[in-house]
Amino acid sequence: MRKYLVTGAAGFIGSQLCNRLKREGHWVIGMDNYNDHLYSPTLKHHRVEHFGIDVLNVDLRNEEEMDNLIDGINPTDIIHLAAHAGVRDSFGKEKQYHANNIDGTQNLIDACKRHAPDARIVYASTSCVFAGSELPWTEGKETGKQLNPYGWTKWANECQMQGSGLHTVGLRFFTVYGPWGRPDMALFDFTKNILAEKPITVYNYGDMKRDFTYVEDILDGIECVLNNDVDAGEIFNIGRGAPVQLMDFISEIEKNTGKSAIKLMAPQHPADTLETFSNTSKLETLGYHPTTNIEDGIRNFYKWYMEYNSGR
Repeated sequence: MRKYLVTGAAGFIGSQLCNRLKREGHWVIGMDNYNDHLYSPTLKHHRVEHFGIDVLNVDLRNEEEMDNLIDGINPTDIIHLAAHAGVRDSFGKEKQYHANNIDGTQNLIDACKRHAPDARIVYASTSCVFAGSELPWTEGKETGKQLNPYGWTKWANECQMQGSGLHTVGLRFFTVYGPWGRPDMALFDFTKNILAEKPITVYNYGDMKRDFTYVEDILDGIECVLNNDVDAGEIFNIGRGAPVQLMDFISEIEKNTGKSAIKLMAPQHPADTLETFSNTSKLETLGYHPTTNIEDGIRNFYKWYMEYNSGR
């Protein structure tokens, strides 16, 4: 029997992955430190409660806690999603991001070496590692430099994992969105402000594209890797493969809210790349086929948002 441990299990993707694995009859347990980075941990507790998942309060940065966890559980598979996220937020917080993303990941690797050397680790990376590379972004064709501390800590994670001697597989997520998403991300933030008739900040004067990927498609991609015999050291893109103009993205939110956004047009943020575009052909060989377009994805998010905030 497979025994799944999910780090960052109270997060946006982690909570829904735990729920899906549990519904499929798998043994799964999560861990999270319930920090208040970027948003209140209240939402994290609500996710855990809503999905009815088991999440232990463990901090990756605590080597002893990680050692005891891995030794006690002896997992066959670890899906490592825990990290300090936020490309813009990471500016000026280099040490904080290093401690959580690099040092914390090393604690996980070391604990696995000591107590679960045969476990497979499927870990989250990011499209940010491709910054400056030729589009569409393709595994093995990274020619640029990461533009922010979040991006370079995730690139370091790939180096850590591939040099660990463990069976590791990396997943580069492309702008994940959907129900139960993070309040700091554009969809949640824009929706909240548009409904409140408050301004939204539109960087690079709206001239940006993002390969928005619906959370259920991300979960499908993770399961494609979990359910196949993938060689150690492999890395896969998980994206929609269809970049969307930022202004079209905003228009879709306006359509759902029935309100026009008050737009504060701003220059390009130094943490941002202007366009993301995934080549997912490698993951498609394992059966990956994203199905949710931006219209359906935003509609699903808005329905959840209104239900979640009803009475709050």
